[in-house]
Amino acid sequence: MNDAKQLGTILSLYKDEHYYTVLCSVFTTYVFLQSFAIPGSIFLSILSGYLFSFPIALILVCTCSAIGASICYVLSLFLGRRLIMRYFPEKVKEWSVKVEKHERHMLNYMIFLRITPILPNWFINLASPVIQVPFQPFFWGTFLGVAPPSFLAIQAGTTLHQLTSSSDAVSWKSMLVLCVFALGSLVPILFKKTLEKKIE
Repeated sequence: MNDAKQLGTILSLYKDEHYYTVLCSVFTTYVFLQSFAIPGSIFLSILSGYLFSFPIALILVCTCSAIGASICYVLSLFLGRRLIMRYFPEKVKEWSVKVEKHERHMLNYMIFLRITPILPNWFINLASPVIQVPFQPFFWGTFLGVAPPSFLAIQAGTTLHQLTSSSDAVSWKSMLVLCVFALGSLVPILFKKTLEKKIE
């Protein structure tokens, strides 16, 4: 976190004269980390909140997350799928059937998974193409789903100099907010299923 503070101070001074250079640098680095499932995105989210206005930072983080995750998705599709299919064919088939069964609600499920820490993002990125999660709900589910946790990280970035670790960006209150958003993402699914039962 001390490195993030020092980097934030330096980039903040540099940003005054080279705004778009700093913006592009953060964008490129963030996408690179997401593409190859390298840890460190949380620090860039906090740093974005320190360097840029809140709307710019939120759009930046959500866009980088969606693009980086999509690149990871494509890499896994072409490089990892055959390998996993060779060693775990039954598991892949089992989960593919479940994905197909819930395909029309996949956007909501993806948003839920991105908001909650049930599964790490790198695992979702790598596993999704293997079990045939469609690309469109994967992309938009990522873009929308990372917004609530990114909101908290970016907000923490406005007080970067007061943070001692990345865990300071998370509190019980913020976790409660994330739970509310996560449950809210599943409400449309429950509503549709209830409506379908009534129609039947």
